[in-house]
Amino acid sequence: MPRPIRCREICSLPEFYSFIPEEGWNGETVTMTIDEFETIRLMDCAGLTQEEASTQMNVARTTVTSVYESARRKIADCLLNGKRLAISGGAWHIRDGQENPLKLSQKGEKTMRVAVTHENGQVFQHFGHTEEFKVYDIEDGKVIKSEVVNTNGQGHGALAGFLKNAGVDTLICGGIGGGAQNALKEAGITLFGGVTGNTDIVIADYLANKLAYNPNVKCDHHGEGHDHEHGEGHSCGTCGKHE
Repeated sequence: MPRPIRCREICSLPEFYSFIPEEGWNGETVTMTIDEFETIRLMDCAGLTQEEASTQMNVARTTVTSVYESARRKIADCLLNGKRLAISGGAWHIRDGQENPLKLSQKGEKTMRVAVTHENGQVFQHFGHTEEFKVYDIEDGKVIKSEVVNTNGQGHGALAGFLKNAGVDTLICGGIGGGAQNALKEAGITLFGGVTGNTDIVIADYLANKLAYNPNVKCDHHGEGHDHEHGEGHSCGTCGKHE
């Protein structure tokens, strides 16, 4: 019987989940796992050694070496053979104890937590630039608590990870790009996008099962919705070294 794969700890989810050649794509896709992506971020971008990266990911150095070499082979395959690179899956979890800028209280066992992008009482329309969420704790179909919390300028992937760590089950927002949607999906957070209006009314509609949303929502705001662009708030060395 094979040994179970130990989950690798990651700092945050990727900002972008798909890269494709501008010309000559051969139609093939290579999938890099999120833990493979983390080794690239830690060693090639943040400049950590394999030993340091293994400490960050809470696995053996030999494991990091194997994961890193696999990731590099996949990148080389895409660069040399014109393949699309997708980032998804793998054995990973967000690092325990990772600072949560939302500063939310512990969620009850029977509580559903819904976060809504928020600005001046309205649903904010650009997820990647969200400065605050209004978070609602719901039990037995009723709001038992709500509070507005600041995001401290986190980027898409970090926001998804922090929402996951804060116990958020569902996100309601306006526009949201493909990379951020993938980050939420990987984090297990249900998305209702393309929503407008007063956040309290939106939550009431959600609880009444009459929320108006767009399952095919996109965001064309600069820096969001384009997986090949480098968005704001991203740091290669979030949990590693900075030069």
